Amino acid sequence: MVAAAQPARTDTPALDASGTIVAWDYEAWTPGLGGRPGYNNPGNVITGFLTGAEPAPFAARAATDPNNYANNLNIAPSYVTGNVNGRSGGTGNIRSERVLTHNLRSQFWTGPLRSPERLQNTFAHESIMDEAAFAVGADPVAFRLKHLSDPRLVAVVKAAAEAARWDARPSPVRGAKKSGVARGRGFSCVLYEGNNGYSAMVAELDVDQESGKIVVRRFVVAQDCGPISNPDGLKNQLEGGVLQGMSRALTEEVTWDATKITSIDWRTYPPLYLGAELPVIDSVLINRPDMRATGAGETAITLVAGALGNAIFDATGARIREAPFTPARIKAALATRA
Repeated sequence: MVAAAQPARTDTPALDASGTIVAWDYEAWTPGLGGRPGYNNPGNVITGFLTGAEPAPFAARAATDPNNYANNLNIAPSYVTGNVNGRSGGTGNIRSERVLTHNLRSQFWTGPLRSPERLQNTFAHESIMDEAAFAVGADPVAFRLKHLSDPRLVAVVKAAAEAARWDARPSPVRGAKKSGVARGRGFSCVLYEGNNGYSAMVAELDVDQESGKIVVRRFVVAQDCGPISNPDGLKNQLEGGVLQGMSRALTEEVTWDATKITSIDWRTYPPLYLGAELPVIDSVLINRPDMRATGAGETAITLVAGALGNAIFDATGARIREAPFTPARIKAALATRA
């Protein structure tokens, strides 16, 4: 299976005179074809399709009044109240909110890559959150805390920032050079799927502004998944998620021409190779033995693109909105900055 083109997403927060977000409007367009395999839909995967089975039919759904708060794709940002029919299910304090998603039939096969669609939505939210912080001259971590209400999400945000010795200041770094190698740090956080694991991340990187090459130096990731029964296993999940997220954020991309997919092997669809230069990954585990167990397998990967994109902005003042962050895209973003 392949992941198709980057879905289109539009995040628009509104700020008042005090620098507080008072409204958030989010609209997303996501193409899909196929899906998870199953006994009833063997054609959902390419191997089943080649045997003659058809994928599950695409059925567009009409927009209806929502009757419950469900954030299983991380569609709603962490900073809204999730107020549906008088019930608040979100982790933030922004009460004026609109979240709308459009599902479209894709021309390409799509399928369950790790954290499907959640990564893209979180990348959009965490990028725009940093842009809002920049607009009011606020520190990105302090600005997030200002708009969060869930104590467990607040705790992982603070834990990640403390472990990383976060330098509290607005982004980008003051006096950032427009040539040579620039260093920056970025932040992102999420309550995964609205109820399935609290996580926050700091990324530190260098950007070579002549070549557009990125060298990731360090990640700090804090995780609350309820009671921890196997700390080593949890660290393995976080480290694996971080590295796969780094691979997807920096190198992996489906490409095509007028007739076919052209990313057909590990050279044309390059992942993070064995032997690649790897960053330090520090994990902060928050044990909650009195809470129910939640997930940790897809939390960290969801945060990587947002944290890296925010770190690029911090280092250079250039905002990149399309993954993967290839040298060509970095150079193009650098050329358009003020």
